[in-house]
Amino acid sequence: MKVVGLITEYNPFHFGHLHHLERAKIETGADYSVALMSGSFVQRGEPSLVDKWTKSKMAIDNGVDLVIELPVMFSTQTAELFAYGSTLLLDSLNIVDYIAFGSELGNLEQLQKIADILVEEPPYYKHKLKKYLNMGHSFPVSRANALEDYFNEFNIKIEQNNSVKNILKMSNNILAIEYLKSLKTLNSRIKPVTIKRIGSLYGETQINNKIASATGIRNTIFKNNINSVKEYVPYATFHHLVDYINKYKKFNTLDNYALIIQYLLRINGRNKLSNIMDVEPGLENRIVKKSTQYNDLDDLIQSIVTKRYTRSRIQRILVHLILGIDKTLFHELLPHYPAYIRVLGANDKGLVLLKEIKEKSNLPIITKFADYNKYDNPYLNKIISLDKKATDLYFLGLNTIKPFMDMDYYTTPYVKKT
Repeated sequence: MKVVGLITEYNPFHFGHLHHLERAKIETGADYSVALMSGSFVQRGEPSLVDKWTKSKMAIDNGVDLVIELPVMFSTQTAELFAYGSTLLLDSLNIVDYIAFGSELGNLEQLQKIADILVEEPPYYKHKLKKYLNMGHSFPVSRANALEDYFNEFNIKIEQNNSVKNILKMSNNILAIEYLKSLKTLNSRIKPVTIKRIGSLYGETQINNKIASATGIRNTIFKNNINSVKEYVPYATFHHLVDYINKYKKFNTLDNYALIIQYLLRINGRNKLSNIMDVEPGLENRIVKKSTQYNDLDDLIQSIVTKRYTRSRIQRILVHLILGIDKTLFHELLPHYPAYIRVLGANDKGLVLLKEIKEKSNLPIITKFADYNKYDNPYLNKIISLDKKATDLYFLGLNTIKPFMDMDYYTTPYVKKT
C-alpha cells in the first residue's frame, strides 16, 4: 500500500486540482490518496467559498479517497505555520508515504536548496534578514532579499536561469519550501514530490485558461453567476456548487463579516488586538486608527496595507480576531497538536485508509463530532471547539433566513460507496 498526502483548500476544486491529484498518483505510484483540507476559513484570511462538507464532496467525487480537516488554528496562519501544522498532522497519521505539492518551479532540488538554508539559518543569512526588516520591508520581501544575498555570497547556483527572488515571488513555490522545511524539521519519513503548476497562476483574478485559478473562478461567480464557471470546473464540482447555492442562496466572503469586525475593533481596543496572531508591535495602533476612518471593509483593509503589511496578512489578523485566536491561546495549544483526526469524507478506499490509521496512529479518529467529549482531553476540546466556532461563524456570515447552528453536530462525513 502506497499513500500520497495532499495539503489542500479546494476553494473550489477545479481542473488544476484534478491535474495535481492525477499527476501525484502517477509520479508516486500511490494506490491511495488522503487530502488534508482547510475547513471553514482559509489561509489567505477569508471564509471558504462553500462549507467544508461541500468541499469534501467535491474532493471525493473527483477522485480523492479520504478527506481530513486541517484545524482552523493552522488553516488561517502564515505560510510557515500553515505548512507546519499540515505536515505534522499528515506525518502523525503514520500511513503517508509521499506528500505531493504544487509549485511554479517544479524542481524539487532547487526548492530544497532554499529550504535547507531557511531551516539552518546561518549567521550571514540572519544578519541580512535583520537588515532588510529594519529597512521596513515585509518579512517575505526581507527573506527573499536575504536569501538572494546569501546565494550570491557563497556562490550557490540556482538553475533554469532563475533567481531566488523570482522563485519566492510565486505563492506555490513559497508553500512548497515551507513544506520541505517542515518535513526536515520533523525528521519525517514522508518523501516530498512537487508537481509543476500548469494553467493560470495562483491568484489570477480573471478566467483566461481552461485550468483557471480558484481566485479567478470565485471572482467570476461573484461578478456573474454560477453558470459562468460551468466549463472551468469538473462536473462534480459544478454539481455541488449548484446544490450549495440552492440550499444557502449565497456564497461566503469576508465582506459578510464587516460589521462584526468593526464592532470588535471598536470595543476591544489596542491591548487585545496586540495579542492577536500575526500582530507585531505598532500594527495594532494602525489597525485601530484606520478602523475609525472607514466603514467599508475593503477600504479599511487597503488603508492598512503597506509594503511591510500585506493584504493577506491583514485579512488573517481580522479572521483571527473574529475567531478569538490569539498568541496566548495558540501557544498554549501548540504543544498538544495534533490532538485528533477529523474525517470529512471518504470513499471505499478511504475507509481502508481509516482502518490503517486506526491501527498505526495514536490519534483519536473523529467521525461523529459529539464523540470528541469521550476522550476527556481539555486540549483536544479547545482545538476542536475552535473548529466548531469557525463553522458557526461561517454560516452566520451567510445571513440565511433560517439560522444554521451546530452544523458540526448535525452533519456526518460524506461517504461514497461503490
